[in-house]
Formats: sequence, C-alpha cells, structure tokens
Amino acid sequence: MSPNPITIRTATAADAATIAHLIRELAAFEGLLDEVRVTADDIRRDGFGEHAYFECLLAEIDGKTVGFALFFHNYSTFEGRPGLYIEDLFVAEAARGLGVGHRLMARLARIALERKCARIDLWVLHWNPARAFYDRLGFQHMADWLPYRLTSDKMVELAAADPPEA
Repeated sequence: MSPNPITIRTATAADAATIAHLIRELAAFEGLLDEVRVTADDIRRDGFGEHAYFECLLAEIDGKTVGFALFFHNYSTFEGRPGLYIEDLFVAEAARGLGVGHRLMARLARIALERKCARIDLWVLHWNPARAFYDRLGFQHMADWLPYRLTSDKMVELAAADPPEA
C-alpha cells in the first residue's frame, strides 16, 4: 500500500480534460491511441450534461490523479435487476502496485451493492496482465460468451432497413 493515502472521488464536469487525458493514456497502453476521438467537450456533454451516459470515479494520491473508472448501468433480464458495466479501469504506470485499482474496484462494488445491482461486468484484452488482478478479485472469465460490435457505418446500413414511420 502507498505511504500516501489513496483518495477515490466522483468526477465532476471540471474533471473532463483529466478524464480525456486518462483515456488517451489507457489507449496508449493498449496500443490504440490512434483510435481515440474523445474530447473534454464530449466528456462534459456525455457524462455531466442533461443526459449523462456514464459516471466516473477518479483515484488520487497527494492530489494528483493516478487512475479512473468509467462505468454505467446495464440490465440483466434474467435477474430482473440492473448491473454495473465498467467501460474503462486504468491506473497510471507510476501508481500501479499501490492498491489504486483495488480501491477503485472496491468503490465500484459498494456502488453496485447500494444500487442493488446483480453483477459487475467488464471486458479485458486477452494479453492484458490485469486479467490476473480481476481473477484475484473473483471475476470469472466468461469463455462461452463472445463480444460482438456493430460500428457506425454498419448501423447506418442496418437502420436504412427500418424506414421512419409516417
């Protein structure tokens, strides 16, 4: 554990540039920096605007942001209850091994319980060493479930098959 206390707090609109920066750091770690399009304005609009699509926690040591967790609700039709989906969990390299990720995950677990969520879901790249961290926390790899994605160009094509109602 770090000799300096780790603080976990809820992000605000004033943190939008910091969140966008951390997303770029995560993308660089994953070798996907060229795919990042998000801006601080996107973060402000979509996380703190009239229709918030996500929530975010920030981890700090000595007032310096060293990690974040961006999450939103999904819904389990089988359980009949909401779940928490973690889109991104990231800890800066200099702060890894200090308990920051564990503290973020513990806060997310508390939020999920307070909101009566049935589960917490996330995806992790097959090569990411964080898989061992998730295993230690009790997450289960769902090998029988395969992720699928429809990107914007294909969404446009598919939507064209459903003409607007008159």
